[in-house]
Amino acid sequence: MIRVVVMEEMGLLRGALRAVLSNEEDMEVVADVAQVGELLTVVRREQPDVVVLGLDLDVPDQLRVVERIGAVAPDTGVLAMSGRWRPTAMQAAAAVGVRGFISKDGPPDELVRMVRSLAAGERVIDPLAAVAVLGPPRSPLTGRETEVLRAAAEGLPLKEIARRLYLAHGTVRNHLSVIMRKTGTRNRLEAIRRAQRDGWL
Repeated sequence: MIRVVVMEEMGLLRGALRAVLSNEEDMEVVADVAQVGELLTVVRREQPDVVVLGLDLDVPDQLRVVERIGAVAPDTGVLAMSGRWRPTAMQAAAAVGVRGFISKDGPPDELVRMVRSLAAGERVIDPLAAVAVLGPPRSPLTGRETEVLRAAAEGLPLKEIARRLYLAHGTVRNHLSVIMRKTGTRNRLEAIRRAQRDGWL
């Protein structure tokens, strides 16, 4: 029997995951949790074969908890799910011991297959996650906009960015407005994070 723990914040999705996995004759969902803070205690107690984890890198300490799973339950495989995989997110997750990657858009039978493979000690990645890594989204920014954002990422004030790039102060401000519009962000910091996350800087 493959013992599984599910961690997913969204209640409907968590219930669906539990139902899909519990329906398999060789699987038992021994626990499901909504918060990553609960996960370590449950894993330590249950010693599952696989943890199915809804991964959100914007949640503080999530990767640190995943890393500690390796210490408290070294034989447990972690299958990370995301609605939108990015190369940087996958690398960060792999670095702390995640052995499986699956898209939340994938079919249920793919989830079941991957849980079995992880329980057998394999590393797994579903096709949708693989495509996301092999073909990351192209940057919507021009070369000059990228230069402006890269300088902003160094923490330089507008005047210093303008001086470095030989631009007028107002031109830098205009570039930043266009960058925020193109990246769908509300401020300079969000734009920098988005660009770093998607590998545009």
